[in-house]
Amino acid sequence: MKKKPLILVTNDDGITAPGIRTLIETMKEFGEVVVVAPDSPQSGMGHAVTLHQPLRLDEVDIYPDIRAFQSSGTPVDCVKLAVDIVLDRKPDLLVSGINHGSNSSINVIYSGTMSAAVEGAIEGISSIGFSLLDYSYHANFKPLVPYIRQIASEVLEKQLPAGTLLNVNFPKAEKFKDIKGVRVCRQALAKWEENFVERTDPNGRQYYWMTGRFVNDDQGDDTDEWALKHGYVSVVPVQFDLTDHHQIPFINRWNFHVQ
Repeated sequence: MKKKPLILVTNDDGITAPGIRTLIETMKEFGEVVVVAPDSPQSGMGHAVTLHQPLRLDEVDIYPDIRAFQSSGTPVDCVKLAVDIVLDRKPDLLVSGINHGSNSSINVIYSGTMSAAVEGAIEGISSIGFSLLDYSYHANFKPLVPYIRQIASEVLEKQLPAGTLLNVNFPKAEKFKDIKGVRVCRQALAKWEENFVERTDPNGRQYYWMTGRFVNDDQGDDTDEWALKHGYVSVVPVQFDLTDHHQIPFINRWNFHVQ
């Protein structure tokens, strides 16, 4: 008999976050679910891995009938531990999230949620990162479930090309009907403009607290930012190969002759 699909679930908000609970419940419809996630929030960790301190990995009884493990490491650590230690075969699907907060545009670079999905793609696993444009701990994830179900179903059926993963972002919605549909998009060309607030600690030493604002000057109607602003789910195909292939001929015309 054909085995049920094996689905690895992870995130960066921590193993008890409401977003991952929703994802686990939805993925149970498709196959065997195993959870390996951080034991505490790891937002903004990007593709960091733990090198200079021990990694802890503990099985926990949090979700009924689900094997779940919490790790002291980053989201990428969690994927590596899942593949190398926990699982006895390669997952058919990796899903990361649902992140509390958008990971559209340049945020994909900083996101622990998306880096976990990138690590899955590096391991040859069809991977999806899910995020919601609502930073509240009590965010409403229910309207997203039909879309998560459909996107996961398509990926399981068709599989993603090698080296490709999906960055899926949802607009904030109170009801299912508030979401207008799905747009396959490009990543908007936008950035954070940081500001560092200087403060003094009780010992008289200076420290800095990073703040900033998100600046989007990309007015295209084919971007993830446009889709979210207009009530659509944005789906951006992402690759971990950072080579700017179409610039290779241009750079090859430079003079690199050294005497």
